[in-house]
Amino acid sequence: MDQHFDDLIAANRDYASAFDMQGFDGIAKSGVAIVTCMDSRIDPLGMVGLKPGDAKILRNPGGRVTGRVLIALVLGVNLLNVDRVIVVQHTRCAMASASEQELKQRIMDASGQDITWMDLGAISDAAATLTEDVHRVETHPVIGGRVKVAGFVYDVDTGLLARKA
Repeated sequence: MDQHFDDLIAANRDYASAFDMQGFDGIAKSGVAIVTCMDSRIDPLGMVGLKPGDAKILRNPGGRVTGRVLIALVLGVNLLNVDRVIVVQHTRCAMASASEQELKQRIMDASGQDITWMDLGAISDAAATLTEDVHRVETHPVIGGRVKVAGFVYDVDTGLLARKA
């Protein structure tokens, strides 16, 4: 076995020594689901004053409401106490920094592989994308009408959320 993950395993041992969520049922205690970007500058729970166990967290590049995110929300709404959904995009997002083709070219240059077949999901109009993603949740036949949905932009330089949809 290699040592590339030793720091993470050691940190896990420290975490587990104070672990206090034994037997937790996985229900979103606050009734919140957060859809946001995978960007490491975002602390989804901390930015809205929640803690582990309070919310369902769904992350992907750009914080998009994809088909798989909708499936997770169907489960959250129908089985895991979710009654509020926030979709959170953010400032200075790599997915909104370049066109789909430019992002693909950067990846092809870095990897040496042809990825023209991939859909990366670049965001060309952040406001329209956020509105569209909120609408996808609101109009989903197994979710819509049962939850409150809002779209926000998180400022990675100030930590503030601004409601946009």
